[in-house]
Amino acid sequence: MFYEVDDLRTDEIFLKLNKTCEAKPEKRWLPAYYFDICLLDGTSVGACDLRIGHNDKTYIGGNIGYNVNEEYRGNHFAGKACKLLFQLAKKHGLDYVIITCDPDNAASYKTCEYAGGKYIETIDIPEDNEMYAEGKRLVKIYRFDI
Repeated sequence: MFYEVDDLRTDEIFLKLNKTCEAKPEKRWLPAYYFDICLLDGTSVGACDLRIGHNDKTYIGGNIGYNVNEEYRGNHFAGKACKLLFQLAKKHGLDYVIITCDPDNAASYKTCEYAGGKYIETIDIPEDNEMYAEGKRLVKIYRFDI
């Protein structure tokens, strides 16, 4: 079941729902929401997503993903979007979420720190994970209690 998301806004940004996707158990994919991160005037500054639930794939790939368009970086838009996604995760009964990032991506792990994440560990990505096929080898894991 997916929830209404009209309340995912601050005095600076809102999350505009693009789509939802049902779980695909055969691929170990969880249900997910996909959003644009928008300024109040509707300008899209990036995107984010939330995967509902926990399994081995979300431990490696995270419950939340985000990116911010280059010209809008440096404004904490990803961190602010994560805080809005925490509200939605809580509606789904999650008491924590995982966000992961490449250890070489300083902006991403600073976003995790800004949003209140607790660093758990840096691990090797298993060879059977899609991220490994994309050439990624290590991932930093952060936990957010909500």
